[in-house]
Order: sequence, then C-alpha cells, then structure tokens
Amino acid sequence: MEDILTKATVDGVRIYALRTTNLVREAAKQHGCSHLASAALGRAMNGALLLAAMMKDNERISLRLKGDGPLGEVVADAEGTHVRGYVENPDAFMPLKDGKLDVGGGIGEGNIIVTRYLQNAEPFTGYCELADGEIATDLTKYLYVSEQTPSSVGLGVLVDKDGEVTAAGGYFIQAMPGCTDEVLEQLEKNINRMPYVTQLLEIGYSPEKIIGIIGRDLDVDYKESLPVEFKCRCSRERILDALASLDVHSLEEMSHDEITEAHCQFCNTTYKITADEIKELLKNKQENK
Repeated sequence: MEDILTKATVDGVRIYALRTTNLVREAAKQHGCSHLASAALGRAMNGALLLAAMMKDNERISLRLKGDGPLGEVVADAEGTHVRGYVENPDAFMPLKDGKLDVGGGIGEGNIIVTRYLQNAEPFTGYCELADGEIATDLTKYLYVSEQTPSSVGLGVLVDKDGEVTAAGGYFIQAMPGCTDEVLEQLEKNINRMPYVTQLLEIGYSPEKIIGIIGRDLDVDYKESLPVEFKCRCSRERILDALASLDVHSLEEMSHDEITEAHCQFCNTTYKITADEIKELLKNKQENK
C-alpha cells in the first residue's frame, strides 16, 4: 500500500494522519538499523512529516532528539512530502520494556530541537526538554511549551522479530482558534478508545479511516491526500559544488589522493570523487581568481 498523508479539519480542529510503512522500511534498511533504531528513526520521520504538513510553500522542518541514551542523536528532516533522517548509533540495543521496544530509554534524557526553515526569513529554532524520549509525547510537549499550541501527536512503528518494519505512521491533532471545549472533549474520548495507530495500519486502515475514528461523531471535512516518500536532497552535483567552495590549498591536498570519499549521513550514501574531478575543480578555481 502506498505511503500517504491525509489532511482534514473537524469542527475547528486540524487533523493529519499518515501511513509511512514503505519509506520507514527503506530508511531503516539503508542505515542498517537495529529494531530499536528502526522504531526511533521511523517515529522521528513521521513527526517531521506531520510538522512539515503545517508549513506553507513546502518549507523545511528539521527535528532533532538529542539525548544521552545509546541511540545518540536522532534526526529527521522533512520538506513538503519528502523526508530523510538518521540515527547516530543505528546498531544500538536495549532490552524490551513491558514487551515493547524501549525508544524512550534508547534516546534518554535531553532536548527536542525543532528548526523551521522559512522562505525569505531567518530559520526559527525552538526547543524544550524531552518528556520521556518516546518522541510523540516529546513533540506534544514541544508544541505546547515552545509554540504555545495545544496539540496531540501519536506516532508508531511496528518491527517484527526479524527486524522488518511491518507498519508505520501517525497522527497530529491541533486546535484552531474558535474550537469549542465540547469538540476537544469528544476528540479526547475518541483517542482514548482507539487502538494503537500501528495496530490499525497493520490491519489495513488508511490514514483517512484513522481520521474518521479520531473524528467519530463530529463533522469531518477531508482536505487532501498526498503521497510521501523517503528522499534525500544529496547528489553528486551537490557534493562537487560543496568541494568547489574549498580553498585552493585544501583542493591541492585532496588532488593527491586517488579517491576522495564524501558521505551523506541522511541516506548513508558514499560518493567517490576522483583525483581528476578534484583537479578540474582546482583548475576552475584558479582560472576564476
């Protein structure tokens, strides 16, 4: 089934839900993630996509969970419907907690940091202390503390015993001005009654149906559904452009190596740049002096 993000409003409340099983599975395999790292990376990528869905003109969101746990830093970066991310220690392991992957223990204590890259403006960064490292709770706390936005976030990644991601997705709820207490109470009641989002996704529920469950007995207005994907912005051309910005001395030193390797953390791709390519960059730089 296609990875998809669905947007809706319910009586003055914004509700987004998404299914990301394929893209989280792809990212986890690309990074060689353990069960624990797959769950953490998937939740972070889901959270970043949901935050990016609120941005205008496909502006970019960076989500960082910087804790003292064995996973190290967990980073996700979303722009429109594209997302990428990485875990500092992708082979991290922790014992199960109450029969579930202990993402909170894996991340540990620290901060959640969100940067919004706005068009024609300086990037805006906000942060707060992690609530429990489980990511959904941390995002809910961040939105309330740093942006004074009452919200509820649910994120989930299901990983089987072989390490395969079998379900991933989440939802985001945000009250807009004019929303009544009665509507919020009904939404809270619906959320408390519903199963985990991964359980719904595993049995084939679409994001639209999940929104229907969240907005039960309320007037749901579906806005749009968009495909989402794991996609990195790196490329060989970007790497060469970055190398071209180095000074002459650095390029001269690199030109003595047969191969120069450049690695992208976000997609775990390694680019091999030849000495001839470095010499060409050096030649262009000297000619343009």
